[in-house]
Amino acid sequence: MSDINAFSPLRVGATTIANRLAMAPMTRSRATEDGLATASIAEYYRQRAGAGLIVTEATQISLRGKAYPTTPGIGTLAQAQSWQQVTDAVHEAGGTIHLQLFHGGRTGHPSMRGGLDGHAPSAVAAPGQTFTPDGMKDHPAPAAMTAEEIQETIREFAVASALAVSAGFDGVQLHAANGYLPQQFLCRDTNLRTDEWGGSTENRIRFIVETVRAMAGAAGADRTSLRISPASTIQGINEHNTEELYEAMLGELAGDGLAFLDVSETPGHRDLTAMLRKSWPGVLVLNPHRVAEPEAPHDRVADGLAAGADVVALGAAWLANPDLAERIARRGPYNEADSSTFYGGTDQGYLDYPLLAA
Repeated sequence: MSDINAFSPLRVGATTIANRLAMAPMTRSRATEDGLATASIAEYYRQRAGAGLIVTEATQISLRGKAYPTTPGIGTLAQAQSWQQVTDAVHEAGGTIHLQLFHGGRTGHPSMRGGLDGHAPSAVAAPGQTFTPDGMKDHPAPAAMTAEEIQETIREFAVASALAVSAGFDGVQLHAANGYLPQQFLCRDTNLRTDEWGGSTENRIRFIVETVRAMAGAAGADRTSLRISPASTIQGINEHNTEELYEAMLGELAGDGLAFLDVSETPGHRDLTAMLRKSWPGVLVLNPHRVAEPEAPHDRVADGLAAGADVVALGAAWLANPDLAERIARRGPYNEADSSTFYGGTDQGYLDYPLLAA
């Protein structure tokens, strides 16, 4: 077992967090149709400011990057200004909050993007169906990005990073996990390119490396992080040479002074976590998945720290327990999450989970 105290402070990039507990990013689909954050979103994150570190839900950098209905954006000044109420609320409650930047790539449907096709490394459709305002629909084939469009997308991540800082966020994170655009560049099945953005390991990691560096240039390296999910097969992803890809990627980024590396662990791949820990010299945030669910949150925290994490991120446990840090300190009890209210809807299942009795 690790001897790290989950309730000890830690320097993470430009800020010091109060404890080693992080709220993992979770899509909740409660923004306006225009991608604006609301007063309810501000209250949602304020309630959970007891986390040492909050990483927000995935927030699209542009209309082209949108993948799901009523998700928030950070591509316009109006969207950035709408987030100020969120950062103010979290900071007033003593918390630290980073904004996760997102581009869906081949996922999603044109009906949510004003008719815009998806953009991806290659014209390979994602398997299965996706949520739309009109129900479930098949993923259409995306348009293969030109070299100019790739560079423009990297610039959009940088612009979104600057907007996030202007809105008061403590940092920004590139969402390079779960089969979305950055991970699509890693995967041989979704990246069929033969130019500098595909083929070799060096070329397939290029989009992530250059995007992280562009974000760091806009927000500061010590306010920039990267989220990955090595060996994940979500959204039809198959990386093939996972260890080689991530060793090369971390070798490029390890000396850049980033705030932290955020790992969403794929079940059954604790060996990869050990490799990442060995390869990454900075702060490692881990969302652990070694033990089959259900598992008590305090046990998952202990497991993550024992695996070498500096900070342990949990998802649904924070969703259902706004005061999760206090509950972990007491080793429970815990509210159960209502999965029927995860995405969209009202404040029910969003703002009304009960706190522990005084």
